[in-house]
Amino acid sequence: MALKEGKRTDARGFGCSPMKAEKGEPCYPSDRQPSIRIIMMPRDTNPLGTIFGPVILSHIDLSAAIEGHRYHPGRLVTVAMDQVVFKQPVFVGDLGSFFTDTVRRGTTSVTVKVSVWAKRHCTSQEFVYVTEALETMVAVDDQFRKVAIRKHS
Repeated sequence: MALKEGKRTDARGFGCSPMKAEKGEPCYPSDRQPSIRIIMMPRDTNPLGTIFGPVILSHIDLSAAIEGHRYHPGRLVTVAMDQVVFKQPVFVGDLGSFFTDTVRRGTTSVTVKVSVWAKRHCTSQEFVYVTEALETMVAVDDQFRKVAIRKHS
């Protein structure tokens, strides 16, 4: 599912060729800034030589926290990470980009969608859709009791 960076055409504002948009396939969000962008290193590989899944999951968690802290300056703890399906492998030298969108903001929680893309070999123009996740975080106090989300002043 590799694609070249294209024009912004789909309903979510993602850069996409018209053919990809019509098929409902994910399109690289070339007009957005990722929460995190990181080059994948050899230390992050599994025995198969691809990037270890939990490494990607930890970056998803950090990306969601960055987005969540836009709404709450205090402690946020992860309570759920749903719907993680790896579509493509990530390799050493790939540039991983983690894009976030707030899906829901409740009284004590924030749910964030994180979409993960890999730019092959960091210097190419080939982008592959790796995975996405819905992560829910809850605001807590120093004793880890739920507290109300308080918007930054």
